[in-house]
Amino acid sequence: MLTISLQRKSCILCRKILTYTRKYARLAEVGKLEQPKLTGKYETGQLLLHRVFGYRGVVLFPWLARVYDRDVPNHRDSDDESSMVSKEVKGRTHTFYQVLIDQRDCPYIRAQTEAVTFLGNQESSRSLYAIPGLDYVAHEDIIPYTSIDKSPLHHELFDKFLTYTPEKDPPFLPQDTLRAWQNKNHPWLELSDVHKETTENIRVTVIPFYMGCRESHTNSVYWWRYCIRLENLGTLSVQLRERHWRIFSLSGTLETVRGRGVVGQEPALTRALPAFQYSSHVSLQAPSGHMWGTFRMEREDGYSFDCRIPPFSLESKSGVTTTTPPETI
Repeated sequence: MLTISLQRKSCILCRKILTYTRKYARLAEVGKLEQPKLTGKYETGQLLLHRVFGYRGVVLFPWLARVYDRDVPNHRDSDDESSMVSKEVKGRTHTFYQVLIDQRDCPYIRAQTEAVTFLGNQESSRSLYAIPGLDYVAHEDIIPYTSIDKSPLHHELFDKFLTYTPEKDPPFLPQDTLRAWQNKNHPWLELSDVHKETTENIRVTVIPFYMGCRESHTNSVYWWRYCIRLENLGTLSVQLRERHWRIFSLSGTLETVRGRGVVGQEPALTRALPAFQYSSHVSLQAPSGHMWGTFRMEREDGYSFDCRIPPFSLESKSGVTTTTPPETI
């Protein structure tokens, strides 16, 4: 087995230290690589490096999601190209994982590390809370490793959720508090659908989550959050300049939203930093709807194009209403 450092994340970490402290940085050993699993699932307690963002993390539990990939053609029985069906996109079951992120790595990754938000019990329908240091990771994005450190991850929930048991593999077993937390917060955490589409070598992945409903005497407001990852699969740098959203509600309304960048940024997707991930929220006065749109991208050679955001459904779930906020233990 190979002794490894932080790989891509180490490089980012070193640059940050050199920029702000003007001191030389050294790579720290993290652990030893394990063979990635081509079949089966990773167990609770599995340590990981994120293949795209490079942070250290640990698997809490798996989710089974339907992945709607518009880049994968659907075939009929014939192998003839003319028989391919591109209009209907069928969901394929895929494993994702709820993971804790090492808080030491949060300042150096291009993803919002408060990825799980939920409605609180205040009167204002815009009152949101966040559980810090959680992410959803696809099976193929996990680089597994082992460590002899009894506390290899810095996160306030690590020791509350997992217990060190050296004779086991992986040696970090779930505690009852993790199972109780998962069961209690299931409606806020559940991942069910993932949508993907690639335009001009820019792949957009969208994961929507239902957050609950706020009911009043006059109306009901339904809330969703959506996580978006942009990844540059090409060799030329690209920068996101504008966003254009279309939001359809079952009530019959169609809203258009335009603006500069996303979450106050115009991220550049380069060969060194090819990915960016963020989360946002949307509300409707109806229990379901759809969203779709485009990102206006500008390539380093001056070429501009619209990158498609795959359409995704906003579906409510029965029995999920605004209650006391989920516990963070």
